[in-house]
Amino acid sequence: MSAAGLPANEQSAQSGQPPVGASPATQPVANAGLQAAGAARLAMIVRLMEQTIPMLGAGTEAGRDLLQATSRLAKHVSSGSGNQGVENAAMTNAMAQQRQMAPIIAQMRAAGAGGQQAQPSPQPAAA
Repeated sequence: MSAAGLPANEQSAQSGQPPVGASPATQPVANAGLQAAGAARLAMIVRLMEQTIPMLGAGTEAGRDLLQATSRLAKHVSSGSGNQGVENAAMTNAMAQQRQMAPIIAQMRAAGAGGQQAQPSPQPAAA
């Protein structure tokens, strides 16, 4: 209780000030461009997953899991309403990112393979 005999939140309401710790009147707004890009990427992922199911076989454990995941994600992607331009941009960005990472991945693989190679056996000393 405050000195005036009112709880702090009632006192702040009378003074026009928000209570201490109250959230601001405006909340952060999501970036619509990022949301569109994310939706396009999700549509692309669902399409790739759908194409992968027959390769694995729907009867395999991996195929069943992929089928279940695809059906769960597909409900967030409305068929036919996607913007082809946005999907193309998402695919282009994904491919560019893959090209940028390729040299780094190759270096990591080479470093890993170098540590795993058998060391040459020492030559016996000639007498």
